[in-house]
Amino acid sequence: MSTRVHMQATDAASAENQIAFAFMSESEPRQSKAGLARAQTLDGGVSEPGIVPILAAALAAGAMVLALVASPAGEPLLLTLLAVLAMAGLFAIFGYAAGHIRIGERVRDNDMIRAFADGLDDGLLVTRRDGRPLYANRALAELAGAHGADEVNALEVLLGVDPRAAAAYFRLERAASRGESRREEIEIATPGQPPRLLHVAHRPCTVPGYERELGPLVLWTVSDVTAERARQISAAQTLEATLERLDSVPAGLMEVDARGTVRRLNATLLRWLGIDPVGLSQRGLKLTDIMPPDDAELIASAAAAFYTHGAGVDLDVALEKGVSVPLRFFARRDAEGGLMIAAFRREGGSENGGPDTAEIRFARFFQSAPFGIATLGPDGRLMSTNAAFARMIPDGQTAIGEMAADVLCRTADADTSTSVSAAIKQVLAGTPSLTPLDITVGPEGKFSCRLYLAPLTQARDAREAAIVYVIDATEQKALEARFAQSSKMEAVGKLAGGIAHDFNNVLTAIIGFSDLLLQTHRPNDPAHKDIMNIRSSATRAAGLVANLLAFSRRQTLQAEALQLQEALADWKPLIKIKLGEKVDLQMPTARDLWYVKTDRTQLEHVILNLANNARDAMPDGGTLTIATSNVTERESRKLAHEGMPLGEYVMVEISDTGSGIPPEVMAKIFEPFFTTKGVGKGTGLGLATVYGIVKQSGGYIYPASTVGVGTTFRVYLPRYLPDNEEELAAQKTQRRGPPQDLTGSGRVLLVEDEDVVRSFAVRALKRQGYEVLEASTGVEALEVMEEVGGNVDIVVSDVVMPEMDGPTLLKELRKKNPSLKIIFVSGYPHEAFETSLDKNEQFAFLPKPFSLPQLAAKVKEQLGK
Repeated sequence: MSTRVHMQATDAASAENQIAFAFMSESEPRQSKAGLARAQTLDGGVSEPGIVPILAAALAAGAMVLALVASPAGEPLLLTLLAVLAMAGLFAIFGYAAGHIRIGERVRDNDMIRAFADGLDDGLLVTRRDGRPLYANRALAELAGAHGADEVNALEVLLGVDPRAAAAYFRLERAASRGESRREEIEIATPGQPPRLLHVAHRPCTVPGYERELGPLVLWTVSDVTAERARQISAAQTLEATLERLDSVPAGLMEVDARGTVRRLNATLLRWLGIDPVGLSQRGLKLTDIMPPDDAELIASAAAAFYTHGAGVDLDVALEKGVSVPLRFFARRDAEGGLMIAAFRREGGSENGGPDTAEIRFARFFQSAPFGIATLGPDGRLMSTNAAFARMIPDGQTAIGEMAADVLCRTADADTSTSVSAAIKQVLAGTPSLTPLDITVGPEGKFSCRLYLAPLTQARDAREAAIVYVIDATEQKALEARFAQSSKMEAVGKLAGGIAHDFNNVLTAIIGFSDLLLQTHRPNDPAHKDIMNIRSSATRAAGLVANLLAFSRRQTLQAEALQLQEALADWKPLIKIKLGEKVDLQMPTARDLWYVKTDRTQLEHVILNLANNARDAMPDGGTLTIATSNVTERESRKLAHEGMPLGEYVMVEISDTGSGIPPEVMAKIFEPFFTTKGVGKGTGLGLATVYGIVKQSGGYIYPASTVGVGTTFRVYLPRYLPDNEEELAAQKTQRRGPPQDLTGSGRVLLVEDEDVVRSFAVRALKRQGYEVLEASTGVEALEVMEEVGGNVDIVVSDVVMPEMDGPTLLKELRKKNPSLKIIFVSGYPHEAFETSLDKNEQFAFLPKPFSLPQLAAKVKEQLGK
């Protein structure tokens, strides 16, 4: 039974090794007898020298069997032998029928491989690594014209005729000796024959299991590619001839691939566009280099309707010299998604710059208009559009030939679609639409457009029956919404600010007299707890008033240069207490963070408020991340559409992994008194206060939220450049807090029109050791100053008073005593009145409501005692 040879196409290396081994078997007698003998027995057969002993043994065994059979005792043995022979014969018949036993001469594997190699059209050569040839197939011998003993050296004979071919053959042999693969195309010139082009390649190969006997081998392939190269040259010449004919046609032709790169331009279009053909291949021209992206998109959209409508696009293409040429473009898609574009000069637009016709002037106006224009056919389909129209519709594809109502309302709701369809039907009937249509389109209704429709003609055979103008109203709608919101917030803010000022006077008296009572009642006194409850309620009310002032942006900010990373590190323990143990707080560290100038206490209020909201959004726990970073002027451009001016900012980002905020709630989160919490669980001033503090600090706040994912608030504060290190050091010293000893000495003039506030302040200062003079108005204060001859150490004055306000009083006092110290107290921020003072005027400010310790500390701080 012979071994079958399996040559699999997917294992080329194994096939080459077998071929090399077969060739080695043929020629090895001249190299290695042992290798040849071993190769001839690989197929499982028996070598010829071993057959004689086997035959002799078989004859001797037969003679012994016959001798036994001839004796009387051999009859049973004979029967047994006959039975065995019968069974063997039966099995032989079945084996022959099944094909497992074959009668005839066996074909050896190496003979089959050799026959296969000789049947190849390409030349095949097997050599050793040092270049000694072992086998050359018939095709290589015929290619070289070698016979007899020269067949094995056919490649050397073939390439040794031409010196240039011999040099290439030398390079190939050098690469083969290093065990490398290499290929070259070699042209050989044989005397009396036309030149031939050969493709010569080699690669290393081995015979598995016989590396030691055979060593590393090299398999060479030689192909005659003369005819193939001739066909390629002929095709190239044909293409060049075709391109030459295209260059002479009076139309511009362009081929653009799917990525927008221009593959080919004919000479006519190159001349029209003024493009240098030499530099064209070097710079990689894009379609958008020739025309604006909107125009390129318009041509691409027209390609979709080319076969059904033959739609063309009229564009003025700007040349490199600053001149524009009027062209009409037709385009269609190729099989690979690219564009085949043909361009024609419109009538009147000669290459020498002839006069513009009315059609050219209209086309130029049509395409350069900053608003969208489209013409409709009698059936309501889009016949032509300009680039601005393609930019304004929802998905950016004009789809010429589609119904105009479908294109305009592709992402609109049903009511909008019905209104637009009715308006188009009306205008196609010849009735003008007197009022524009406002539609909201795009994802999540982000874009707003205003449509104006007008009939063109009522002729039945007219190609264009109506025209549509589309104006982008997105920015206008956003401005209207912001203006309405701003007006509402301003009105509420003025109301809140006015109420807050009156409340502050009342709360100042309540808190002040509570402090006085607490000084005369010990903690074990039954009234002490009642007084503390009164003061606590007043303080809570003061906080609510402060929120109103913050919302209306009328609170007093004690601005200072602040490094946010340091401030957040100080606030971290308090934030963790507010969050509780279920929420994980992450505060990544930012390096080289810029300074900002804001009120430290108010900014702390912003962070804590946002952290509280995040905690409420994560009742089952989650993660709150507070990160900071610098925002360069270039990065701030991304938020220009949100109204944030260009500049340098420091950003604080507060992100949670909570339930998120629905879009309908997101639009109202900064409105005052709006809350999603239950009754009695929120005032609705939290985020409104945050918004007011940020805006009063000159900053911006932008929320972003995804339901089920979480919410992020980004606060942007303007960068502040401190004048010097002394400013930072002084602010850190002031931050240490008021002195513990509040007693002092000196004469204080207290000017306050509210009797209860003045009464409390007088008693408070007297208890601290000061001599206090009283006045209820500015005029009365001047009279008191006259009585004491101006002998006053400091003046504590309200700002808003009848007859004469605080700033006017200060100006009068400065005339006689320029160095007199003054403290203004008010429920309004100092920015509200400092504009009425001289620019370099020095004064201190204490916002209402204030407590007894705050008043005493401020006076002692100003007196420096």
